Amino acid sequence: MSGQPLIQWGWVLDHLGPIVGRVEQHLYLTVIAVGIGFVISFWLAALSVRRRRLYPFVTVLATGLYAIPSFAMFVALVATTGISVISVEVPLVLYTVILFVPNIVAGFDSVPPEVIDAADGMGYTRSQRWRRVELPLAVPLIVAGLRLATVSTLGLVTVSAILGDRFGGLGYYILDGYHRSFPTEILVGGVLSIALAGLADIGLYLLQRRLTPWASVRAASR
Repeated sequence: MSGQPLIQWGWVLDHLGPIVGRVEQHLYLTVIAVGIGFVISFWLAALSVRRRRLYPFVTVLATGLYAIPSFAMFVALVATTGISVISVEVPLVLYTVILFVPNIVAGFDSVPPEVIDAADGMGYTRSQRWRRVELPLAVPLIVAGLRLATVSTLGLVTVSAILGDRFGGLGYYILDGYHRSFPTEILVGGVLSIALAGLADIGLYLLQRRLTPWASVRAASR
C-alpha cells in the first residue's frame, strides 16, 4: 500500500509469538534436512573413497539432482506425497548431497600419505587409523561442507512456503507479504532468514576451531 512505512513496528510487536514460531519451524526443517543429508552423504563419500570408480557416478547423480529447480521438485512431490513434511524434506535432503559429498571426499583426500604410513607403522588397524588419524584431519573440509549445506538449506526452506502456510518457516512472511504488498512482512522474513544463515555459519566456524585447535596453531605459526 502506497504511503505506508517500510516497517510497521506495531505489527512486529503484535506478532512476536508467531514470528518466533516461524523461526523455530525454519530451524526444525533445516536441522532435519542437514542431519539426514549428512548421514547419507557421509556413507556415499566413504564408499567413494574406498571404491574410486564409484565417485564419478555419485557426483553425476548428485549434480543432476541439484540441477532440478527447487520449485519444480517441491511441486512434483506434492502429487506423490501430498502437502506434508516429506514433500518439504526430500528436496532439501537431496540438495545437501552435492554440497556434502565433494567436501567429505576432499577432506579424506587431504590426509597426507606419509601420515597414513606412519599410522600403519605404529600398528594401527584400519578402523583405528580412520578414527584417530584420517577423520580428525578431514574435519576442516567436512565442516566447510556442513557450513555450506546449512546456509544453503536455510535459504531453500523459504521456498517451501509455496506448499502453504503450514511450511516455509520465515518464507511464509516473504510470500504472504508479497501477496499483500506488505513490506514489513517481507523484511521480517528476509532479514531473519539472513540472520539465521549468518549465525549458523559463525557457530559452525567456531565449532570447527574447537574441533581442530591444531589448525589454528599451524595457521598462526605461518
